[in-house]
Amino acid sequence: MATITKKELIDHIADATKQKRVVVKDIVQTFLESIIVELGKGNRLEFREFGVFEVRQRRSRMAQNPKTLEPVRVPPKRTVKFKIGRLMKETLSSNDSNPENVDIGDH
Repeated sequence: MATITKKELIDHIADATKQKRVVVKDIVQTFLESIIVELGKGNRLEFREFGVFEVRQRRSRMAQNPKTLEPVRVPPKRTVKFKIGRLMKETLSSNDSNPENVDIGDH
């Protein structure tokens, strides 16, 4: 298992689409920023076959400081939930699937 950086992903997409790296970088960055903006507005983002991002509100709760064992109130907060889509689920759960052979150019 490896960690893929945004730069490496951009390079891979640029190679796969035969586009200039700078163009792909602008598109990817705009896409990621758009996701953040829409989630910040509380919108649900659905990408068929990939998955769904939605904002969830966590209630306040009582927790415990592990060092002092004192009770601590944890305030409510918004978080993002991701529900995996069908194609990703199939790709990840397939025993004979080789992720390196998945073609990203035609989707």
